[in-house]
Amino acid sequence: MRKPARRKLKPLAPESLYQHCDPALLAFATTAELEDLAKVIGQARAVDAIQFGVGIRHDGYNIFVLGHAGSGRYTLTHKELESRAATGPAPADWCYLNNFEQTNKPRAVKLPAGRGVQFQRHMRQFVEELGSVIPAVFEGEEYRSRIEALSEEFKQRQEKMFEDLGEEARKQGVALIQTQKGFALAPFRNGEIVSPDEFDKLPETEQQHSKQMIQQFDEKLRKIVHQMPRMQREHQTKIREFNRETIALAAGHLIEELRAQYADLPEILAFLDAVRADIIESAGELREQKSADDLTGIVVATPLQRYQVNLLVDHGASAGAPVVFENHPTYQNLLGRIEHLAHMGMLVTNFSLIKGGALHRANGGYLILDAGKLLTQPYAWEGLKRALLAREIRIESLGEIFGLVNTLSLQPQPIPLDLKVVLFGERIFYYLLHQLDPDFADLFKVAADFDDEIERNPESSVLYARMIATLVRRQGLRAFERQAVARLIEHSARLAGDSAKLLTHTRSLNDLLIEADHFAQGAQREVVSAEDVQSAIDAQIHRADRLRKSSLNDILEGTVLIDTDGRHGGQINGLAAINLGNLVFAQPVRITATTRLGEGDVIDIEREVALSGAIHSKGVLILTSFLAARYSHNTPLSLNASLVFEQSYSTVEGDSASLAELCALLSALSGLLINQGLAVTGSVNQYGQVQAIGAVNEKIEGYFDVCNARGLTGRQGVLIPAANVRHLMLRRDVVEAARAGRFHIYAVEDVDQAMELLTGFPAGEPDAEGRVPQGSVNYLVAAQLVQLSMMRQAYSGAPQKRRTVRKKRTSS
Repeated sequence: MRKPARRKLKPLAPESLYQHCDPALLAFATTAELEDLAKVIGQARAVDAIQFGVGIRHDGYNIFVLGHAGSGRYTLTHKELESRAATGPAPADWCYLNNFEQTNKPRAVKLPAGRGVQFQRHMRQFVEELGSVIPAVFEGEEYRSRIEALSEEFKQRQEKMFEDLGEEARKQGVALIQTQKGFALAPFRNGEIVSPDEFDKLPETEQQHSKQMIQQFDEKLRKIVHQMPRMQREHQTKIREFNRETIALAAGHLIEELRAQYADLPEILAFLDAVRADIIESAGELREQKSADDLTGIVVATPLQRYQVNLLVDHGASAGAPVVFENHPTYQNLLGRIEHLAHMGMLVTNFSLIKGGALHRANGGYLILDAGKLLTQPYAWEGLKRALLAREIRIESLGEIFGLVNTLSLQPQPIPLDLKVVLFGERIFYYLLHQLDPDFADLFKVAADFDDEIERNPESSVLYARMIATLVRRQGLRAFERQAVARLIEHSARLAGDSAKLLTHTRSLNDLLIEADHFAQGAQREVVSAEDVQSAIDAQIHRADRLRKSSLNDILEGTVLIDTDGRHGGQINGLAAINLGNLVFAQPVRITATTRLGEGDVIDIEREVALSGAIHSKGVLILTSFLAARYSHNTPLSLNASLVFEQSYSTVEGDSASLAELCALLSALSGLLINQGLAVTGSVNQYGQVQAIGAVNEKIEGYFDVCNARGLTGRQGVLIPAANVRHLMLRRDVVEAARAGRFHIYAVEDVDQAMELLTGFPAGEPDAEGRVPQGSVNYLVAAQLVQLSMMRQAYSGAPQKRRTVRKKRTSS
């Protein structure tokens, strides 16, 4: 079936190049008349996801918020969390207390909100009072009198035992003598001690009797001396018991006062009982604690300091559930840490040096984290996952976890975890985690995906104006007149890359509002005008376009070869976009093609030298497929072709130049010259259909700047895909040049339309029998390919003919 005759393609009308925002559609004079926008526009899907994730109270339904930074995702999410948290109860306080049975395993105790700081204060007062009471009791007259009585009793008991032994010994003629070295026994007669000389003069019988008596009483003396340590221990035991009774009486009323205040908390009562028992058991140690002046020191725990409270989390001032944002999510900042201090050449710690993390503060509420920051901190992601999976917060040092430190440290009791985690991150983080981490899908079951853009229509434009008014008031800026708001809406569509869309990136909008207000202040205007907005836009571009101007100068000075007039075969102006982050610009690039006899290969020189990205290489392979499918149904494709981006010294990526590359190839094959005043952008498929590309506005403007600098001739323009017409939001000078007929924008649907515009020759539509008119582009290309195929067959058949002739000569 014959296709209808193709009509000559006309340039796009100026009205298609820029979609104005009519200020008449904005029913206000300035933004001061508009009400604040209650919520972010165009994010219904994300809001529903957040509300669902916050509302469902089951394991694993944590939230991952996808979207670009500056899109308003944090503000909206935080507002939703605050709203839900305000209706929830304040979570419990948590504190760590000394474990008197196992001091290396402090106990975690849960208290009602506000009771934690109260208990900490009461225990501090208790320690201060106890530190004052103990010295007063042990230094009192009653205590000293009782201790003196016990000591006197012990002394009298000792003396009586020796006196009784001495009296009995004297009756038997033996004297008990106390010397500097202890006790000694000697003969005793007539009330006097017998000297050694006199003892020798005594009869032998008396000497033997005296010696026997001395030996008997020596054994008794030894028994008495051996009883002294036991008696001493009994005496010390009585003193200790008295000390315990004394300190129990001193601390008892303090403990009972605390028990009365915390009678509803069994764990606190158990702790107070343990404190009472430890005080009684440590009476001697506590007696040495002279005062409470040093109790605030944290280098080494004093005897009384172990009775204090390490308040980890205090929710006494909380009106609802906590909403915590951790800006620096390291492992320690998330899960807490155990601090150590240097003391006498050693690292020491105690339960009071346990510090909580963001998980502790957010427990019972919501924790907000930046996924990018979280994933870059060593072991922070693994620590968060372990806590969420175990539903408990276990404070451990990384050195202990990985076996790098073998010293004995604290092992705090884990705290139960019940919270909702909200991660913010780019989409790539979500997709990679979902694919590579098997735990991610179980922990983050809710994805809140924020749209980057919304539909542009009269209703959304009014909402966008209200959003501008809200941001203006929030920043304390001058009001914006409606013409300025209209210009902002147009600029938003330009940033979105689509005349029918508006960008939702509030950060960039907010920056532009501040800068426009600055220009209005410089012009001494009370309200911000459209002129001020345009000045701010121009200033943003000017601050970032050094490289763009440098590239333009290289072309204008002839360093980079670009023709904007005349005709040339196998040569075309492509358009390359360059993204600098805060600025996207484009410049023309010369693409050339050469053809020759071969085996059907299209050589991408960029790929051969590893300067071609995968997508660009794919586009070149598609060109080969197009040539074979259209022109070589019945004959082998017998050419070799080479394509290159001239004066390109960096990687080429993307397929937006594949239309230009195909047109250069067809020009080289057909011998038709290409109009160098036209630049081309667009990708093609295997059927020659032209497909949409990105940065269409920047590419048109980049070529326009070159042509405008050299002088517009009225024969210059750009060919773009027809699918990109809706994306056009061109600069005013480009639109005015098109309106004056000095520059043209053509929208093409296939390669045939592009070749007709570039060469001035008809593409050549096949008739009912599949024949194309002579002299058309397709005819000339097909004829050249047939000729190359015949040449290839001739060359491949020549050796066979020579071998046949050689065989005949041999047989003859």
